[in-house]
Amino acid sequence: MKVLVNISRIFVGILFIISGFIKLNDPLGFSYKLQEYFGSDVLNIEFLIPYALGISVIVVVFEVVLGVFLLIGYKAKFTIWSLLLMIVFFTFLTFYSAYFDKVKDCGCFGDALKLTPWESFTKDIILLVLILILFFGKKYIKPIFSKLPMSIIALLSFIVSLWFGYHVLLHLPAIDFRAYAIGKNIQEQMAVPEDAQKPILEYTWTFNVNGEEQEFVTNGSYPKVDGEYVGVETKTIDEGYIPPIQDFSIESDEEDLTTQFLEEEKLLIVAMYNLNNGESDGVVKLKSFTDKAIKNGYTVIGLTSSGADDKARIKQENKLNFDFFLCDEKVIKTIVRANPGIVILNKGTVVNKVHWNDLDDIKL
Repeated sequence: MKVLVNISRIFVGILFIISGFIKLNDPLGFSYKLQEYFGSDVLNIEFLIPYALGISVIVVVFEVVLGVFLLIGYKAKFTIWSLLLMIVFFTFLTFYSAYFDKVKDCGCFGDALKLTPWESFTKDIILLVLILILFFGKKYIKPIFSKLPMSIIALLSFIVSLWFGYHVLLHLPAIDFRAYAIGKNIQEQMAVPEDAQKPILEYTWTFNVNGEEQEFVTNGSYPKVDGEYVGVETKTIDEGYIPPIQDFSIESDEEDLTTQFLEEEKLLIVAMYNLNNGESDGVVKLKSFTDKAIKNGYTVIGLTSSGADDKARIKQENKLNFDFFLCDEKVIKTIVRANPGIVILNKGTVVNKVHWNDLDDIKL
């Protein structure tokens, strides 16, 4: 039992620290995932949506701190109970998502590692078993330092975690795991290779044969059946290759301009997923910055999911010398974790990306 407890202690502690740090690297992204869970079509607790960011920071800081507490053996009873309650809640959440097909990606490891709902549930079941081993063998969890060093390490883990979360919120994630990271080419991320695995579909055909409905399963071909066709249902067995970027577009009211803009050598994008929610201090900075960019030969455009009236209003109020084009809100949130944020492209390759707080760091 002592060996099992120590193995579980190391595995659970390290996993919680890694999982928590990845989400702490991008608390805004985790808050978007929480908003998805809080929505009416999942848990239907929409009153929590305005507090998603605060909940996100609290949860991920707590996750990292619990991992540290477990490894050093600090306040074992509090730590084990906290881990148990947390994993029971997460196990329920991932099972609910998987069984009812509500959320496609749990966000357990942010954008660093995508897990399907059933993979997430399996991971939580394994963690639940390991934490139960810790729960029943907590007498074997001994502190590895004396009281003072333990208290200092525990306090430092909390302070450093909180500082790091605050820092990335004011700037951008320290490590960008997304398909729009600096150095990535958008066209390449959207392309499907010729030898890519194709989707595997299963078709269940229903026919009326001699007054009785019968089902026939094929991989897509129409079955040779002597009967009257009733209907067909399609089931995806394997989705095949899915490109990292699927929904990126730059559209005007009349046409799709994606290809045109992705051929620009010096394209500066002002990304604001919602013009009404843009941070006012950041919006104020846009005028002088974009004017300077235009003078230096950049093509400057805005990307937003807001409507025509909001586009015209913000352009007039701030005397902006560029136009906003339409893009999906979720895509813009994925491109850059700021509202507004700045992205610079060279023929579709991301060469720079900053939070509005760091506009002065960009050399045009």
